[in-house]
Amino acid sequence: MLFSSIPFLYYFLPLVLAVYFLVPRGLKNAVLFASSLLFYAWGEPRFCLFMLLSILQGYVFGRLIEKNAENRKWSKIFLTASVLLSLGLLGYCKYADFFISSLNAVTGLSLKLLRVALPIGISFYTFQILSYVVDVYRGDVPAQKSFLKLGTYIAMFPQLIAGPIVRYAEIAPQLDERETTFEDIAAGAGRFVIGLSKKVLLANVLYGLITAFQESKDLSVLYYWLYAVSFTLQLYFDFSGYSDMAIGLGRIFGFRFSENFNYPYISASITEFWRRWHKSLGSWFRDYVYIPLGGNRVSNAKWLRNILVVWLLTGLWHGASWNFVLWGLGFAVLLVAEKLLYKERLEKTHVLKHVYVLLFVTLSFVLFNASSLKEAASQIGAMFGADGLPLVSAESLYYAKSYAVTFLIAVIGATPLCKNVVSKLAESARGAQVLAILQPVWLVLLLAACTAFLVDGSFNPFLYFRF
Repeated sequence: MLFSSIPFLYYFLPLVLAVYFLVPRGLKNAVLFASSLLFYAWGEPRFCLFMLLSILQGYVFGRLIEKNAENRKWSKIFLTASVLLSLGLLGYCKYADFFISSLNAVTGLSLKLLRVALPIGISFYTFQILSYVVDVYRGDVPAQKSFLKLGTYIAMFPQLIAGPIVRYAEIAPQLDERETTFEDIAAGAGRFVIGLSKKVLLANVLYGLITAFQESKDLSVLYYWLYAVSFTLQLYFDFSGYSDMAIGLGRIFGFRFSENFNYPYISASITEFWRRWHKSLGSWFRDYVYIPLGGNRVSNAKWLRNILVVWLLTGLWHGASWNFVLWGLGFAVLLVAEKLLYKERLEKTHVLKHVYVLLFVTLSFVLFNASSLKEAASQIGAMFGADGLPLVSAESLYYAKSYAVTFLIAVIGATPLCKNVVSKLAESARGAQVLAILQPVWLVLLLAACTAFLVDGSFNPFLYFRF
């Protein structure tokens, strides 16, 4: 089930909210956990087994780690066992065929692929379980005594399939006691509708151009750039839209999730871009991989190793193919180059630093979305006129004109311009009054438009099957 679907919006969510707010406080976690399992099992019930096994082992080993806190040998053994089980399950589901096919390519063997179906969101909940058991081992949080509460934290449907990656330390107090005010419900609903609009009215519409490009026989340099820019914008609005919906839903249920995006396309460096893009993933790798390896408080050689390890893992986290490996390592090279070679000179430029970021990010997402390294190389080459492609074609001009307004709205929406205008208006009493009237009307209109698109539209892709 997707947030951006009629069954979720008008059947599942209203029913869950009705039950959740009607039951006594002591049953709210149970309602949330049960509804999360139903949400996850909607398409593939068997995937629930993977998640429940992950939760169970995290619960058991978390208790064992805490019980043996004074005996570091045994607590480390239990931690290692939990980590290996979590990563083993993730590796089996997500990476087994990748390693088998790579081994076949290197050795000439013909080992049969396992063809394991990838449980949606497995990378997200695996990282949450890993952070939980590591934090218990470090003594940063007590082990959760209630399986229900731990299960609610890990399986909570608002953030289950697309993040943000929520830390147990952030959510633990809210599992025990939380209240939802009318202001929380209103703010959460508004945030959800904004995220839904990003997904349905921008990401899904841009996907139409991407599909047209992939099916076209009238290609040109302009068409390749239209595709690259469309996917770059689609990915942002799809992913940040889901994060907005997750944060909004969490707010309605009384939870406060951390922000996951902060207008990354206005960044003035690749370093800044990754501080603004998928912030919960970046902080996870920083706290559980980069810093334990020594961070930047080591020799230059070890620091380079740490950067490469983190970005190799970041690439693999996004998908099981060499495209993602190269994508991650490419960012590692850019980050190292910025720090060691041209960071100060880049900062002195004005427009150029933003062009630099947007160019490399756009090219990286072409690699990200390609089906193979060969296809990625071909597409990037075509963007710069390789193979004698014409600069423009009739079809590319048609789509450039047809999507001009969508591109304009998307570009503006990827900046804090609208947010700043609203904040400026809210500073005055008259502006605040106008916003109090216009915002609810605007949100209702957006919801109506999204509903119309979902009822009539055929494009509603889900980008997180890789994750």
